[in-house]
Order: sequence, then structure tokens, then C-alpha cells
Amino acid sequence: MQRNHSTTPLVRGVAAACAFVAIGARAHQDVQAPTVNVIGHYETGVGTSDAASEGGVTAKRIETRPLLRTGEIIELVPGMIVTQHSGDGKANQYFLRGYNLDHGTDFALWVDGMPVNMPTHGHGQGYADINFMIPELVSKIGFRKGPYFAEEGDFSSAGVARIKYFDRMEKSVASVTMGSHGYKRGVFANSNKVAQGDLLYAVEAATIDGPWDTPQDLRKMNGVLRYTQGDARSGFNIGLMGYNSRWNATDQIPQRAVDAGTLGRYSAIDPTDGGKTARYSLSFSGRTPIAGGGLQADAYVIRYEFDLWSNFSYFLSNPVNGDQFQQTDRRTVYGFNPNYAFSSHLFGNDSITTIGMTSRHDDIGKVGLYSSQARNLLSTTRQDRVSQTSLGLYVQNSTQWLPWFRSLVGARADHYRFDVNSSIAANSGTRTDNLLSPKLSLIFGPWERTEFFVNAGNGFHSNDARGTTIRVDPVTGLPADRVNPLVRTRGAELGMRTQFFENVESSIALWTLKQDSELLFVGDAGTTEASRPSKRMGVEWITYARPVDWMLIDAELAFTRARFDDADPTGVGRHIPGAIDRMATLGITIDNLGPWFGALQLRHFGARPLIEDNTVRSQGTTIANLRAGYVIDKNLRVHFDVLNLLGSRRDDITYYYASCLRSEVGVAAQCPAGGGGTGIDDRHFHPVEPRQLRVTLVGRF
Repeated sequence: MQRNHSTTPLVRGVAAACAFVAIGARAHQDVQAPTVNVIGHYETGVGTSDAASEGGVTAKRIETRPLLRTGEIIELVPGMIVTQHSGDGKANQYFLRGYNLDHGTDFALWVDGMPVNMPTHGHGQGYADINFMIPELVSKIGFRKGPYFAEEGDFSSAGVARIKYFDRMEKSVASVTMGSHGYKRGVFANSNKVAQGDLLYAVEAATIDGPWDTPQDLRKMNGVLRYTQGDARSGFNIGLMGYNSRWNATDQIPQRAVDAGTLGRYSAIDPTDGGKTARYSLSFSGRTPIAGGGLQADAYVIRYEFDLWSNFSYFLSNPVNGDQFQQTDRRTVYGFNPNYAFSSHLFGNDSITTIGMTSRHDDIGKVGLYSSQARNLLSTTRQDRVSQTSLGLYVQNSTQWLPWFRSLVGARADHYRFDVNSSIAANSGTRTDNLLSPKLSLIFGPWERTEFFVNAGNGFHSNDARGTTIRVDPVTGLPADRVNPLVRTRGAELGMRTQFFENVESSIALWTLKQDSELLFVGDAGTTEASRPSKRMGVEWITYARPVDWMLIDAELAFTRARFDDADPTGVGRHIPGAIDRMATLGITIDNLGPWFGALQLRHFGARPLIEDNTVRSQGTTIANLRAGYVIDKNLRVHFDVLNLLGSRRDDITYYYASCLRSEVGVAAQCPAGGGGTGIDDRHFHPVEPRQLRVTLVGRF
């Protein structure tokens, strides 16, 4: 089972121009043209961002979208597709800009100032599980794509989403949902004045069985306690979060068994697969004016626990006990991210400079891979204690040179230290690495409510610390090659955004991204490994329109070409397995047409190559979700969601690799009774969930 993950080419001439490096977020807003925002659900109008692919989504838009899973909230990032190949307690599978991002590598996720991606994770590098998020608390999702912004570091080359919670709530929210396949969910959230600030508190509980022959039996509890004082210029907030879940998983299954009628589409080969995870955090964010500028500092502590039992190859390696393996992760994460921004004049022009630091330490007490049967430990493949520390320093400047031209330049320097203490002594060791990443953005306009963007920059992703010190393969005992700790990416983008037509906003971006080493997910080991260099280029087109006051239409279309960027030394081919080549979405939202409201969301993601020579491909998948709602009174409303409205029987995700079923052991030549066979190459898929209905009653008081 393979997974691609990467970033794509930066034209060399543009890369050279990046020697100054790109800059900060919204520092330029004080000196640019006024924002024009015709949509209300998006913060993507002319004058609001530094790239055509940058923007924000408001709480109102989040509230209107029907969701099958919590993680699908990230599909509000234009071009993003979110799926699942296992139980709903596991991190989602993400697709963006032609990448199968697995569970998050090269796409950075932040919630309330805290990173979600986990480096050197038990399941896969950059694992980003946002199941602890409560959608009702989200005030905004800010998104960026490409390595053009100095404050963004590890895992952000393809993109980044920063999810912000409300500081206070206008009204309390009480919501109850009941649905098909044992779906039950309840949420309560409120805030009260306490001393000089606001205390926000929320709790969520959910149970889900799903359509699977082996009930998912997901049990999920979630809580938030958050105190805020002050305003955007001066103040602070302190947050506590707690999340716990457990579930059974129906992982991907082989097509040959379904075709033969020995396995149903929603059946499991190993019904004991599943997992449990917990996340607890304490965070602080403060801001204050100082010395003519503004100082902001974010700090956090996260305690994280994870156990996952998976079986992708069934009886290939171990014909007697099966191939189930357990992955474990126990860690505490510490972080501190201050920045200081100040205004000045550069050659007589308005300018804002930001100097910042990002620091993180992962104290991973145990990260392990074990052989198991029915969740009982059989043997240890490897178990490690890892100490991983990163420090990033950046500077970024925004200058308004002319009324129609501004620039963002900056630089980012990152230092990483990996210290691995392994159960296999030869794999213990220490590695360090450093990387300098320049950035540059040029923004022209607006003219006739139209602006143009040129963006370029270098980024990176880190590799699993265990791969940086490895000498011996833990399965075969053969010598193993070490990987580079940090892998450089180079990207560039040309973009345009316009609001020339009344109540219509449209943007287009032509982009390229190149990565020195692709990350692939290896199913039989359940881990990521460094692979060949890659190159991607594509085009994205996004349009939002409000033809009448009560209707919003949003449409997205993206095409990508993804290839390994080497001479194909082994002759296997240059296509990247799982690299999505096209996606499209169409949404129609009805805003309170009298007492009625609703939404129809249609999304399509295209066929993908499953092996390097492109002779085996997945099918494309199209899903439609519908919401219809009625406002009972000013405090009470009800809505009905029909998920997978068209009853699609396509796949959420498809892989191509070798496996052995129990019935094939000792019968098929590839599956000898003593083990050690090559297995039978086949498509392995996780089906789209069937049509289902959910009913939600929401009270606001």
C-alpha cells in the first residue's frame, strides 16, 4: 500500500530571485486597498491576501456544510479532498494539489495555535488527526498553499490550514443529531462573563457504528475550556482541551475477494483491527503593544497517546497468526512561538517587518511497531524512545512601494536535532540538520477590482527520526540506508483574483512544486519511507457568486500533473502512486429563504495511478451531500442531511499491493503455507459509505 506525498518545482530563475525570502501573513493590511468581500462566507476578497491561493472561511460557511466526518471541514480549503481508509477515529486521508497526502505530511494543520501534525509518529510521518476538533467552536479557517510564507515551517509545502476557535459565543449552542447506522452525537457550548473576560466551555459526545459488517463502535468524548481577556491588540487566552476515542476499523479489502462473492463491500478480513487515541492540551496566547510594535506569543503543552491495530496483507507474512501489527505512540509536546511586528518606512514607503521564532520539542517516550494477533502482542519489531527538537527563526517584510504594488520578502532558518534510543542498538543515534528557506511575493493592483500575484519560495518536510539513524532493517536484519533529516521543496505560483463582476469573485493560480524526496506509505510496515524526487505542476480555478441575496454558489476546479523527477533508474515508471490529477466541487447554499435553508455539495476527485507505470489506475469518485433545514423560531432550528445522496458505490481510496487471504495459503503459489511468498498483487479498496440520513436539532439561547 503506497502513499504519495510531496511538493513540486520552482522555476530556477524565480528561485534565485527568492534570495531575499518571503514574508508574513497579514502584515501588509494596514497599507493596502480596502477589502471588498461580496460573499460573506469567505475572507478571500481583493486586498485580503498575499497569494491567489490564500484565504479564509468564516463560521457561517462552516455551519452550512453537511459533513459525513469531522475531518471533512478541511474540504472548505479550496481543492482539498478528505477521505478515510479505516475507522473514523483514525486521522483522515487528505488529497491536495495532486498529492495523496496520507494523514498529513506536506499539509500542516493547526488548531487554536497548536500544531496537529506529529513527526516521527507511530503510524506515519506528519500524522494529523483533527477528530478532537468541535466544528461548532470554529470561528475561522485560514488557509495557504505553497512554500511562500516565512512563518510556515515543517509539513506546509503543499499547504497549511489554521483553525481558530471563538473567543466568546453570542449564544449558547445545544445540538443533538441522530442518524443511520447508529450515528448519535450531542454538543453543548456556551460562554459566560468571568471577571474581566469570557469563559467558553464545550463538550461533545458521539457514537458511530457505520455501515460495516463489523460495527465500528466508535466512542468519542471531547471537551474544551477556554478563558479570554482583552482584544485583538492587547489580551490573552488560556485553553484546556481533552479528547478520547476508541473504535473498530474495517480497513481496505481486496477486490478479488469481493468479485468472487466471498467478501461483501462492507466486510472486514480482520475484525479485530481498530484503535484508541487520546489528546490533552494546555495552551496560552498573549499579545501586547510594546516599543512601537506588537508582540505576540503562543505556548502549548500536548499529551498524546495512540494505539492502532492494522492488517493490510492478511496472511502473507505470517500464514498461521496473520499479519496484524500494532503501532504505538506516547509523547508529550512542548512549543513556544513568539513574534514581534513593527511599522516603519523603507525608502519613504510604508513597511511592516515581523521577526519570529517557532520552537517545538517532542518527548516521545515510546514509538513502536509490533506483531500482534487479535490485538494481543506477539513480538516487537522495533521500539524506540525519541527526543526531537526543532527551532525556526524567520524575518519577513511587507512594503507598499506604489499604490498598485507591494512586496513581501523574508527568510526562514530551521535547525533540527533527532536523538533516537532504539531497541535495536545499531539503530540508535543522533542526527542534526539545518535549512535556509527564502521566500518572495509580489502583488500588483488592484485595477478594476483585479489583482495579480507572483509567489515563490523554498520549504521542507522533516523525515521520521528513526530513518535518520537507522542502520539495520528491523524486519529483514539487512543493512538499511539512512535518510536526510530535512527534505527541501521549491515552489512558485502565478495568480489572479478578480471581483470585476458584481457579486462574483474568481481566482486562478498556476503553480509548480518540486521535492527532493517523495514520501511513500508502505502498507506492510505501516510506515512512511523516503523515495524518489518528484515534480508537480497544476492549475486551480475558484469562483464564488451570489446571484441573489439568499443563494451562494461556489465552484472549484483543479488539474495536476505529477511525476517522479529522476531518470527512472529501475525502469518502473515515473507516475506517483495515488497522485490525484483532477478534482472539482460545486456547492449551492440557501441562506434563510424565509424559514428555509439548505445546501447541496457535489465533489469529484479523479482517477489515480496506483503503480509507477500507470498500467493500474483507480476509478474516479463523485459524491453529493444534501442539507435541508427549517427555522422553527429564533432559538430553534432543525435540518436533515442526506449523505451520499446519489448512492455512489465507488471507492473512498484504492491501493495496489500484494496480499494473501487465508483461503489462498498453501493453494496459490504466491502464498506458500510456510510464508515467505510474494503474495497476489491486487487492488485493495475502502468503499464510499452508502446513502444515509441524519437529523439535527439545534438550539441557540
